Amino acid sequence: MFVDSVDLMVSSGKGGPGCVSFWTEKFVAKGGPDGGDGGKGGSVYFVVDNNTDTLSALRGRNHMKAENGRPGEGRKCYGRKGQSIDIVVPPGTQIVDALTNEVLFDLVEEGERVLFLEGGKGGLGNMHFKSASNQRPTYAQPGLPGVTKEIRLEMKLIADVGLVGYPSVGKSTLISAVSNARPKVASYEFTTLTPNLGVVMVGEYDSFMMADIPGIIEGASDGRGLGLEFLKHIERTKTLLIMVDIANYREMKYQYETLLVELQRYSEALATRPFAVAITKCDSFPVEEVNALTEQFLEDIGLKVNTTLNKFKSNPEYVSYGFIEDFGVELPKNEPLFVLPISSVSHLNTEALRYALKRYVHAVEEQEKAE
Repeated sequence: MFVDSVDLMVSSGKGGPGCVSFWTEKFVAKGGPDGGDGGKGGSVYFVVDNNTDTLSALRGRNHMKAENGRPGEGRKCYGRKGQSIDIVVPPGTQIVDALTNEVLFDLVEEGERVLFLEGGKGGLGNMHFKSASNQRPTYAQPGLPGVTKEIRLEMKLIADVGLVGYPSVGKSTLISAVSNARPKVASYEFTTLTPNLGVVMVGEYDSFMMADIPGIIEGASDGRGLGLEFLKHIERTKTLLIMVDIANYREMKYQYETLLVELQRYSEALATRPFAVAITKCDSFPVEEVNALTEQFLEDIGLKVNTTLNKFKSNPEYVSYGFIEDFGVELPKNEPLFVLPISSVSHLNTEALRYALKRYVHAVEEQEKAE
């Protein structure tokens, strides 16, 4: 089962109390205080493991508590330290304070181990309190209490490109055609119920990560459908690919504008992310009709058709429609990086899409480094 949000209460262990003890031994009349210190309470750590891809292992575990430190003992024996606990989470997990909604940690690096709650310090035994004026101390320190915190773990997938579109526009088909992901594909809406990740290979030594989320419909930002629940999984993406279905009963302009509005309502940062547009299911119509519909769509959204670029053909090796070859300029924020008609079934322009997205992902990475 895919679980991407879990409420937890976590507690570090309290320190063990110090011991009140006096050395008593045959032929030793006044051995003096020899009470040992209490052990430190166990701490709570979070560990990022790449082999974990969901929070389902933590579901139902309402309270996770580290072990308490053991009390000190006589003969200056220290109490045993309480055992710490490691909470294993997948990369991309955020630790959020349940009361204030403050993000406490953002765990993205594989193998990262962070101390979340430190265990209470053990109390000092009475051997520390002896002095010339108090040679028989009869008290010791109690251990310090542990810390309890209510948190919420939220997993956000780490990907370079996020697919955004209405239900049944071909998102799962595309990610299965260009990557190693094998999501469920069917001819009805909301086939995808959980996000999918796929590694898209570009050549032999280069790749990027693509994320597919359930379809977004009108009002998704207000809670309709499944879009709102999973929109957070594309918040980390560097580039968005908005998929518009040429064969859908909704007009392409309506699909495009609705998706942008829902992204804007959900997150200002997500709405300003660089994005491209893929017109899907272009094998459903003749070439001439696809060209006409594409030109009409570009005109409707206020983009000029670059007549010097190749026209859409039935079997091109690399076809770009409205595709910008100059990657040295600043990436636009308010219009598509490119508009490309594709067909995932017949693999029409999927290679062009693969290389174009990779080049823009590289461009965004270079821009982030420069900033």
